[in-house]
Amino acid sequence: MADRIKFHPSTGSGHRLDEHVDPDIARALRRYGIDVTTTVDAGLRTGNDPAHLNFIRREGRVVMTHDADFLRYASQSSDHPGIAHCQMGAHSMGEIIRNLILIYEVLTPDEMAGCVEYL
Repeated sequence: MADRIKFHPSTGSGHRLDEHVDPDIARALRRYGIDVTTTVDAGLRTGNDPAHLNFIRREGRVVMTHDADFLRYASQSSDHPGIAHCQMGAHSMGEIIRNLILIYEVLTPDEMAGCVEYL
């Protein structure tokens, strides 16, 4: 099997997947067979944005976030494995899951590297 995208959902600025984004997103992606870490899995529950950026770079994970700070980071550097950004409240949980699965199905990690996909 070809190298596949791995995700790390994070809303940034102290508002992590486990606290403010429904954890069913991670569970649904895992049921689909997608490699997903959560803030708790990664030991980043109190981690700031730079800690999450370091983690996704080290682990080669696309960050799924609501946090516009990650868009600012992306505008300053393409040294990241990819960002999937969704404005808070713009989509239902089902839409977010479907969009992340679509990214997983159509893009490789190399194609996603340094890019931002807007959900």
